[in-house]
Amino acid sequence: MQNNADSFLRLVKIMDELREQCPWDKKQTIHTLRPLTLEETYELADAITDNDWKGIREELGDMLLHILFYAKIGAEEKQFTLDEVINGVCEKLIFRHPHIYGDVKVADEEEVKQNWEKLKMKEGKKSVLGGVPPSLPAMVKATRIQEKAKQVGFEWDNKEDVWKKVEEEIAELKEAIGLESKEKTDEEFGDVLFSLINYARFLQVDAEGVLERTNKKFIYRFQQMESIAEERGKKLTDLSLTEMDAIWNEVKKQTQAT
Repeated sequence: MQNNADSFLRLVKIMDELREQCPWDKKQTIHTLRPLTLEETYELADAITDNDWKGIREELGDMLLHILFYAKIGAEEKQFTLDEVINGVCEKLIFRHPHIYGDVKVADEEEVKQNWEKLKMKEGKKSVLGGVPPSLPAMVKATRIQEKAKQVGFEWDNKEDVWKKVEEEIAELKEAIGLESKEKTDEEFGDVLFSLINYARFLQVDAEGVLERTNKKFIYRFQQMESIAEERGKKLTDLSLTEMDAIWNEVKKQTQAT
């Protein structure tokens, strides 16, 4: 514990020194840091997707630095101090975990989540969905919206019913396509995606995570296909779709065999 405290205070000291002495750090504001923080967040997400523990450790350090940077600017602007940031989250965690710090009994993690949402409403939130950040990527946001709605009982009973909803939405999409209505097709396609994300939750599948892994798999196979074509003295633009498909299947067999 003491080592953690010493390391943390060392970073706080470095942050103070950089803010006072480094021309770049001195110029930063909460607004100039925002895009950099988003970039660091995605780099952390990539490391997690890849199970890259060395990368996770490094990116967590970068995120911690950003937290201290915002706290430093907040103190300079006389908005809040680092102590207030830390104590604020401590008090919130204690308040939202009465099954640990109080006399509330819970049966499982679902009851913990339900209590969490009830306590957030007591804190003044007007909507259960109010805590979903508007700037979240759409797929992550859809998942969080559905998880929040679940905590107040707005949820399907079983995955079979959810799949029926998926099929219903696909049928409506096909109908919209048949009507050649761009606006209706867009709307129904969105409904299909939303219902599939709902089904993913019932399968305990991380929709965002598995899609990203599929993205990475496609990129790898496509680049391998490019390499094979180059080894054979050709570019993909020189090949027919049938020829590209044959190389793709070669690559697919290789990756499935490893």
